[in-house]
Amino acid sequence: MNKDVLFDRLCERFPQLSGIRNSIEEAAVMIIKCYTRGGKLLICGNGGSSADADHLTGELMKSFELKRPLDKSLKTRLIEISGSRGKILAEKLEHGLPAISLSAHSALTSAIGNDMNATFVFAQQVIGYGMEKDVLIAISTSGNSQNVVDACITAKALNLFVIGITGKTGGKMKQYSDVLVNVPETKTAYVQELHLPLLHTICNIVENYFYGQ
Repeated sequence: MNKDVLFDRLCERFPQLSGIRNSIEEAAVMIIKCYTRGGKLLICGNGGSSADADHLTGELMKSFELKRPLDKSLKTRLIEISGSRGKILAEKLEHGLPAISLSAHSALTSAIGNDMNATFVFAQQVIGYGMEKDVLIAISTSGNSQNVVDACITAKALNLFVIGITGKTGGKMKQYSDVLVNVPETKTAYVQELHLPLLHTICNIVENYFYGQ
């Protein structure tokens, strides 16, 4: 589906997002460039934003709205390695767009919180996972969550690109974001209600770029 159609659909359903349409598009383009150069996404947030990080990871790592069949060469290799089971894998598995939710590893996050400080829970993972070709997607309704801000600072130090997804002001994250997608709300619940549809639109755009007809 054409990205303009996707944006028109988003803005028709959520007209308050019309004013940040360009920022949403910039975020989608940055993600496409990341994947084109062989990078991955690191995604973080707290509370509801942590759930959004998990949600976004899920939409990227398997099909969202389009089929993502494996390459013929990989299907052949699976079958060569394991016959009938390889054939099942070749039929059922699909391409994923690499993404890691930094909220998802309970043993690691609890170890960082216990041994260091919970404030560093995302920054430490950026140190471990981050490479220059990667993008950090940092989600915070206020833009001021210290552990998310620290992840942004660390990502910039490693020359990662940063997409900040926030509420109206952008908070402290604004100065560390290469692209800031700041929805025009300040109340936490209202901000979160706008984050999900824009994230879905970004997923649609990225998926259509790589797997669309």
